[in-house]
Amino acid sequence: MQTISLGTSDLHVTPIFLGTMTFGQQVAQADAFAIMDRALERGVTFFDTAEMYPVPPTADTCGATETIIGRWLSTRPGARDKIVLASKVAGPSRGMPWIREGVGMTAADIEASCHASLKRLQTDVIDLYQIHWPERHVPAFGMQYYNPQQEHTQTPICEQLEALAKLVRAGKVRHIGLSNETPYGVHEFVRLAEEHGLPRIVSTQNPYCLISRVYDNALDETCHRLNVGLLAYSPLGFGLLTGKYDVTGIHSPDAPRGRMSIYERMKNQRWGRPSSLAAAKRYNALALDNGLTPTQLALAFCYRSWRVASTIIGVTTLAQLDEDLDAWDVQLNDDILAACDAIRLEMRDPAN
Repeated sequence: MQTISLGTSDLHVTPIFLGTMTFGQQVAQADAFAIMDRALERGVTFFDTAEMYPVPPTADTCGATETIIGRWLSTRPGARDKIVLASKVAGPSRGMPWIREGVGMTAADIEASCHASLKRLQTDVIDLYQIHWPERHVPAFGMQYYNPQQEHTQTPICEQLEALAKLVRAGKVRHIGLSNETPYGVHEFVRLAEEHGLPRIVSTQNPYCLISRVYDNALDETCHRLNVGLLAYSPLGFGLLTGKYDVTGIHSPDAPRGRMSIYERMKNQRWGRPSSLAAAKRYNALALDNGLTPTQLALAFCYRSWRVASTIIGVTTLAQLDEDLDAWDVQLNDDILAACDAIRLEMRDPAN
């Protein structure tokens, strides 16, 4: 698989990005090893993780995913040199006190989190270190509106950049990025970095799929003009865009096993909204009407978008991995893309 340059960095990454947030909960270590082996065999050399993984996050499992990846790297000589490894420092705790105390994310928090991730990953350097969600209050993870009354920021963006710069200078991080960001956030991180001679972000990891395209309204222009790459997560809408829940929904005891049917807390957030499943069904039907599987349509939409630098695929089995990678060869014609836009115009972005 050919690689592309990520943003303004010297990182050459594959346009498909292996997500690992199921490792350590849905996916046991042996199966995770097999998935990473197969991904590497098939040319995927961009791996993503985070200090808070697996998801759904719990105090007992926090850090387990990085630990599994570290064990895999330690038993695969030469593997570390073949992959671009990305991880994330969690933002404010958001009800997860096991990540850190307090409601903010200080410079000391960033440094401590990075050191802990390096130890779990059994590596000396993280190629792309991302802020998992903003330290300031933003409408993310299904929240619809920005509310300045909920602002409680404690660490200015410049101070966050200075903490990340310290890690870059120490050789512990090569490049930095953001996640779940807004146009304002991306622009401010770039502006302040250039103004103060600090490391420039090279990417933002945000949701992007047929039922969640808010990125297309302003953030796409921001990232294009500033040369910040989009790492698109949840391209299959937490499984809704595979078609597996079309008949049963997510609440039925007969629903196929998956994050949306297994974990109760998942059913009460953006991907679990009835409107999200209703929209997904429309796209899934469009795929079948055009001789495609729902998975092929959803992934091809992301894979071939000019907006997307790399698409993150999260799988629980080798069969899912192969299906997702095989979809790379699918091309969507103008009529199908226009039909996708028509559905969006009618049903909007229910999973935002």
